Formats: sequence, structure tokens, C-alpha cells
Amino acid sequence: MDTLKSKGTSWGWRVSIFLFCVVAAVSGQIRYSIPEEMRKGLFVGDVAKDLGLDVKRLVSGRARLAIDDDNQYVALNQNKGHIVVNERIDREKLCAKKSPCSFSLEIVLEDPLELFSITIEIQDVNDHAPAFPKKEINLEISESTPTGTVFLLDSAADPDVGINSLQSYSLKANEHFVLKQHARADGSKYAEMILQSGLDREKQSEHTLILTAVDGGEPQRSGTVRIHVSVLDANDNAPVFTQSLYKVSVLENVLRGTVIAKVSAIDADQGYNGNVTYSFTHLEDSSCPFEINPYTGEVKLTGDIDYEVLPNYEINLQAKDPWGVMGASKLIIEIADVNDNSPVITMASYSGRISEDSTPGTVVALISVQDKDSGKNGQVQLNIDENLPFKIKSSLRNYYALVTEQSLDREKRSKYSITLTATDEGLPALSSIKTVVLDVTDINDNAPTFSQSVYSTRVMENNPPGVEMLQIHATDPDQGQNARISYLLIDGEVNGNPVSTYFSIDTESGVIHSLRSLDYEQVKEYKIRVKAQDGGSPPISSNATVIVHVQDQNDNPPQVLYPVQTGGSLVAEMVPRSADVGYLVTKVVAVDVDSGQNAWLSYKLQKATDRALFEVGLQNGEIRTIRQVTDKDAVKQRLTVIVEDNGQPSRSATVIVNVAVADSFPEVLSEFTDFTHDKEYNDNLTFYLVLALAVVSFLFITCLVVIISVKIYRWRQSRILYHSNLPVIPYYPPRYSDTLGTGTLQHVYNYEVCRTTDSRKSDIKYMPPMSQSLVSVDDAGTETLQNGEQSSAVSRMSTLVS
Repeated sequence: MDTLKSKGTSWGWRVSIFLFCVVAAVSGQIRYSIPEEMRKGLFVGDVAKDLGLDVKRLVSGRARLAIDDDNQYVALNQNKGHIVVNERIDREKLCAKKSPCSFSLEIVLEDPLELFSITIEIQDVNDHAPAFPKKEINLEISESTPTGTVFLLDSAADPDVGINSLQSYSLKANEHFVLKQHARADGSKYAEMILQSGLDREKQSEHTLILTAVDGGEPQRSGTVRIHVSVLDANDNAPVFTQSLYKVSVLENVLRGTVIAKVSAIDADQGYNGNVTYSFTHLEDSSCPFEINPYTGEVKLTGDIDYEVLPNYEINLQAKDPWGVMGASKLIIEIADVNDNSPVITMASYSGRISEDSTPGTVVALISVQDKDSGKNGQVQLNIDENLPFKIKSSLRNYYALVTEQSLDREKRSKYSITLTATDEGLPALSSIKTVVLDVTDINDNAPTFSQSVYSTRVMENNPPGVEMLQIHATDPDQGQNARISYLLIDGEVNGNPVSTYFSIDTESGVIHSLRSLDYEQVKEYKIRVKAQDGGSPPISSNATVIVHVQDQNDNPPQVLYPVQTGGSLVAEMVPRSADVGYLVTKVVAVDVDSGQNAWLSYKLQKATDRALFEVGLQNGEIRTIRQVTDKDAVKQRLTVIVEDNGQPSRSATVIVNVAVADSFPEVLSEFTDFTHDKEYNDNLTFYLVLALAVVSFLFITCLVVIISVKIYRWRQSRILYHSNLPVIPYYPPRYSDTLGTGTLQHVYNYEVCRTTDSRKSDIKYMPPMSQSLVSVDDAGTETLQNGEQSSAVSRMSTLVS
């Protein structure tokens, strides 16, 4: 026996090393055949070659095996396209007595989705020897037992199948018993021992026999059991079963302890010899889920039965009287399937994400649904909620594809919770529910949207550079980088300069800053265009308009246009002593380049030689007499008028108006000559006094000589003018009219305006009209008439001389 076992072991290893593979390609299916007990990593089949696939396709398609069972017996080598053994395969554990033994799996490829079915058949290896359930069989046989009596023997069990299973029995030669073999419908074999010659207890009360069971493997394996025969005294009748074959059907979900059958046998003997006991014989599996009551013949369920594991049981019955006389029968128990298995949902291929631009019909997931029941109990339907934009399509065996039915929009719905319901057709139907979450990934299909199409802001002029003016804001319903917004200025020009030299925008926050100080007097309003651009590829943008209103600030003082203040001569207005109350002397004209209330001007008389004689119009700047001029009034009248705007704080300008109250030019000339002379003298004296205090005594003498020289020079010049032959003809200014509401300005004036970028440095030149009534006295006290008045005065003086 040991020799047989060692030979069997070595032969088994040689079979494991030699792989026999059969490939059959029918309708996208291939089949391999391998022996059991192969080592991990051994080659099973070249699926790449057998399916006609490139190995690169297996790698790019992320090929993987989808196996229904939890045990991963084989694995896929993507780099070579081979299927190899992943763990040791025990055919007896996998299929028990089922033959042929195989399991199925699928190869799943993605991009595009492909599915190939593979069946791997496990060939049996003779790795088990036949074994009897007991080490010894004890038989009690009456000596009166007639020849030809059959004795059923316990069968040996061999989990191998086919030729490797139990093939025959042999009995060690003896003179009383011979062995007869039988085969059941399923091919299993059992032995009967037949009495071929009568027993004589007086000659030999006990017999020892050796029963050997042999399989057909290579090398051959065997098992033995010792049969101990005790010869009893005569018992003439053997028990006889009421039926030669008992057949019952039982549901697989019947409870333990349930009586599923009752058998009975009759023994014609009376009394003690007629007592019958029942038992099972030649059980090949010690884990039989049934037991028989030895006295009543009731067969009860003591274990678990499952239609999917074994659909029927065939059990040999034995009835024995107290003397060992036996009768035999057979019990067949058929297991009826019930719908006791719910469908099992497995996600064979599922990424959990889908792009929102996926077209209808895009495969979202490949779903495997398995039900271990048979018939209608194992037929399954897979469904999802009707209000979702997806549907279920049938695929290969027990596979379903979840595909899109409508277009998706992440901005409307970014996540779907999909409930898969698998329901079989059993009564009552069983179902399984599996919920999967599907995220819709974003694409850049939405442009940023501004909160306003037009933004408006106000900025005070003379603002410091870099001041924040306003913040714009845009939103993008996309996600991630597609929703990351950058703010930009659109190229344009302001006063011939790029807009970027005036303003800047923070690309992240949208805050707009002024890069320079703005001047209301130059530009009152800026219109700039901004753009919001997302970070998608390609990016999408939208535009908005920003209007910047520059607010005026009281940054410019009033400018006096008239009377013009000159440095070389004094200008005086003449008022005749006959002037009535309200006589219009002149009109102070001023402008303010600011706007609004900052440009509203008011005129006030700040100082005057005689405040009781003149007044200034608050709004129009007209200087009028407020009483009758008298002879006592001084010829020289000096008025200081202040012009103020209405800003906060207000700005002002002052103008000095010299008024001559006289009826003739000589009177005016003498007064204003003294005035200018005294003024010049006082100014020079003040200057020299200050200078004299600052120098040493040596310089004091020098300064004194210079002063005396200057005074002599000016005296001689004034004398020359005074003794001139040209007479001085007085010229009275005409009355002013204000018919057009323009104050005391004549209708014709010449203005020369030179504007700069800084309004505070503007230059305004005023050319008086030809008929202006001014008396201009220069520093030497000489009267000068303006423009056309000079020519008319000369002509009149020539006439007088002649």
C-alpha cells in the first residue's frame, strides 16, 4: 500500500507540471482544462492569443477578471496576457462529486467596454485513496443462513471522480464467501458478500475476511477493511422491506428534526427473532444530513440540505433481526428548490464619475447579478428609479449595462444616488437593493456672469495714487479651475493714453485702483471696460462697463479777469463828482474752473478808503455808489474786493480797484502821481532802511550815495514830462449798461486763454476794449491812454495847440 501511495504521489506531481489546455472559441467564449492541485503561478492559458487581442489592449483597457465566486483561483497577467494559477485548486472542495467540474469567469476590458467569457474545467487528480467509514465490519450470521444469502457491506468512499474514483472491490479468498459488485445509477459502486457454502458454528464460530477497495487511477490507490463474521445459531427468516425502493421529495428549507420518510420491514419469525432494527448502510459521506430511527424506521433531517449543493440523496436501507439476518432496500430523497437566495448585485465595472458632456447611451457601469436558485427562482430582473436620466440594458449572461438616457448638466445636478433593485421571479419574489453614488464631473460650459452689466462709482478728484475705487464681482457656476475667475482690463485709451496708465485691477479680487491722481477739470468721467475670464481650457469670458465719475473738489481759487492787475502801472476808474446814487463805477469779473457750488462766487468789499461811498454787488461784482459824491470826497479811492467761492473750505482771491473821484484829468493825474511817487519812495525807503540795518557803516555811506542818485534821476524825468508841450485832455468813462445781464463788462473783449494739465497754473490774458474808460498812471506819474484812445487824444491835443 505504501508503495502504491508513493507512486501515486510522484505521478500526481508529474500531472501538475504537465498542463493540458483545451481552447474552444465559440461566440466569444474560450475554455481551458487544467488538473487540480496546481502550484500558484503556473500557466493556465494565453488569453491574449486565444482571443486575438494585443497585449497592449489588455494594458490600456485595464483588463481584469470578474469571477462570480469569492475565491480567486486564477489571476490575469496583463503584461503577458496569460491566466495563471492564483491559489491551489481542490476539485473535491470545489465540486464534490459533480463532474465535469468547472467555474466561469469574465475578462472585462474598458475604453471601449468589452466582455469575454472563460470557462476553466478542473480535471481530477488521483489524490485520494478509497476509505471505508469503519476500520472493521462486524457481521453476525446464523448458521442456518441459506447459501446465496446476500450481505450488504459498507461502501468505501473516494472523493475523486471518473477513473480516479472507486472502481472495484476484492475479497480475500475463503471457502464460505464470495464478493459481488454493483453500480448505482450515478456510477458509484458498492459490494455485496454472498454466502456460497453453509456455515457451521460448531466447526468455526468466527471468520475474519479482508475487503479491499481499489480506484482506477495511475498509480492505483486502495483501501481495506477487516470483516469479522460471528456465526449465530439458526434464524430461518430474514426481514423483508415493504417496498424495494422508497422515494420522497422534500423542500430544501425544511426544518431540522422533520420526519421526511418512514420505512418498515417484516420478519416472519416470531418473538425475539422477529425484532427488526433499521440502519443506513454503505454511506459514502459521514456527514449525511439524515438519520433513521433504528426501531421505528422514521427518517429525520438532522443537518442542512441545499438544492444548489446536492439536488438528491440515494441511501441504502438495511433491516436486521436480532440474529443478524438482514433485508435491504433503497431510499431516494429528492431536494426541491425553494426561492431562498436573494439576487446578489456586483459592480463589475464602475468608476463613480461621468462627464457632464457625455452623450446619451454612454455606459456608466457594468453590473453583474447572480442568483443561486434554479428555474424561475434564479431568473432576475434589474431596475432603477424611473425619474433618473439613466436606463438598464441587458448584456451578456447575468450582466447589465447602466447607460445614460439623457444629457447631463452638472450645474443643475452634480450628484446622483442610483438605487439598483434586482428581483427574481420566485414566489414569493426576493429582491436585493444596492445604492451607488455617481458624481457628474464639470466641463467649462459656462461663462462668468457679472453681478451688474454696468458699474458706477464716484471718486473725489486729487485722490492719492493707488486708492481703491470699487470692487467688481462675477460668478461662474462651473467647478474647480473652470470656475476660477480672473479680472482684466480691456485695452482702450483715455485722452490718447492707454487705460492701464490710469487704472489697474486686481486679477483675483476684482478691486479697481486708480494709478494716478484724477483731475475733474481735465476729465469728468471715465468709461472703462473690464473682463472676467475663467480658468478653463479654452477659457470663457464676459465683459462689463465701469463708469468712474470724478467728483469736483474745491481745489482752484477764483481768478479775477477784470480789472487786470498789472505790475507796471496803476489802473484807476474815474467817477465824476456829479455821479448820482447807484452810479456803476466798474464790475469785478472773476471765474472759478471748479464746478457746482465750488464755482459759485460771491463778492465782498473788504477794505475801502471810504466805505460809505461804494458798495459791491454780492452776486454780480458790480461796484456802485451808495450816496451822492461830494466835493469833500478824496480823489483817490482805493477799494479791496475779495472774491470767494462756495466750497468747503472756501477759496478766495482779492483785487484792488483804484477809483479816481474827479471831473478832470489834471486833477486825477496829480493825485495819482503823488500816490505812485509816495508809494515808490516808501517802498524804496523801506528796502534801504532794512538794508542799512544789515550792513556796516562803510556800506551805509555807499547806500546813501545810491539813494540820492536815484532820487535826482527820477526828479529830472518827472520834470521833463511836466513841461511837455502836449496838453492833458481829461477823458471820462462812459456809463455801463447791463442790458444782457452780463454785469459791467463790455460786449467785446479779447481773451487769450492758455490751459495746462494743472488748472491752478492756467494763464488768462485779458485785452481791454477799444473804448475802455481807464486812466493808467505809470511809475513816473505819466498818464497813458490805451489803444485807440491814444490816437484820439493826440488828435484832440494837436487841435488845441493849433
